[in-house]
Amino acid sequence: MKRILVAVSLFSMVLGFTAFECSSPDITGAKLYISQKNYEKAKEALLREISKNPKSDEGYYLLGYVYGEEGDFTKMLNAFDSSLAISKKHEKDIQDQKRYYWAISFNRGVGYFNKATKTTAQDSVKLNYNKAAEAFNNAIMLEPDSSAAYKNLAYVYLNLGDYDSAISPLEKLIKLEKSADGYSLLGEIYNEKGSNLMNTFRTSKNAEDSIKAVEYYNKAITVLEEGRKFFPENADILRDVSNAYVGANRLEDAMKSFKAGVEKEPENKFYRYNYGVLLLNAKDFAGAEKQFKKAVEIDSNYTNAIYNLAVTYARWGADIREQAEAKDQQDESYKEKFKQALPWMEKYLKINPKEPAVWELLGKIYANLGMTEKSKEAFDNADKYR
Repeated sequence: MKRILVAVSLFSMVLGFTAFECSSPDITGAKLYISQKNYEKAKEALLREISKNPKSDEGYYLLGYVYGEEGDFTKMLNAFDSSLAISKKHEKDIQDQKRYYWAISFNRGVGYFNKATKTTAQDSVKLNYNKAAEAFNNAIMLEPDSSAAYKNLAYVYLNLGDYDSAISPLEKLIKLEKSADGYSLLGEIYNEKGSNLMNTFRTSKNAEDSIKAVEYYNKAITVLEEGRKFFPENADILRDVSNAYVGANRLEDAMKSFKAGVEKEPENKFYRYNYGVLLLNAKDFAGAEKQFKKAVEIDSNYTNAIYNLAVTYARWGADIREQAEAKDQQDESYKEKFKQALPWMEKYLKINPKEPAVWELLGKIYANLGMTEKSKEAFDNADKYR
């Protein structure tokens, strides 16, 4: 999740006073104190002003300005709201100041976030992420419809490993802006929570854990299917929605969903690939072969499809051999499937030559074909890149 966030441009904020305006002594004094940056004295004068004159729109406006300069944005917003409730006289100035302090807070959050990504000491990393979260929360308070602040706040929580806290800003981000990142990250969180609960269930055998896991997978499906409507070619969304269907044990629904996608957009390599993955997991090797081959036909360098096509043939061959062994029969046809796996596995490794697990699988394929020297070479490469 490490990444560098980008700051926004910042305009200067100057408090303007209207010349020759008839003001109360407290307002006049407060303006003088503000120009001297003596904010404590300014607050005293302004609090006297609004105590004497609860309808002082200017008093509340100036008080809000002082609180803003002190960084107390909650009190600033309350004072601004009080001013606007009396009149709209200072509305433009208030809007400008909210935007100004939003930019201050947003850029402060960006600074702390980027500092955290460049720090190695874990205490400092956590401290900077927490400061970034505080700053982005301030930005959200100042501009509640700022999608950028919600997105960055979510990144902070994800880097902290606080997935529960990341959910709310991602939900808000999706409402404000149909964001591919929002859908993908929220779906990924729900999938992760479902996976963790399912792992707990395998140990605890507590049915409640299993039920909650499925609930999270179903939440992921709901979010990701909505995202898929807006971003039908987003690989992350498609991957995560298929994982969610598998986690929820809704394989039939997943098959229907991706089959419909393939029929609607036959040249969509991502639909082909994800449908192929589901078919492969269901041991429909012929169906998986068809989908992966078509995905590679659409994009000859689509490495995920190339790799999984090789895996399809390898698993197909292993399945034929295992079935024959279970029946105590001789069936050498499995070797043909391993031979079909070879060119695709070799093509993948030309593109990604430093993956030990893939070299190891290639070594096993060579071994099944009796290609001893090739097998040894592949296993040596697996050790080399491990």
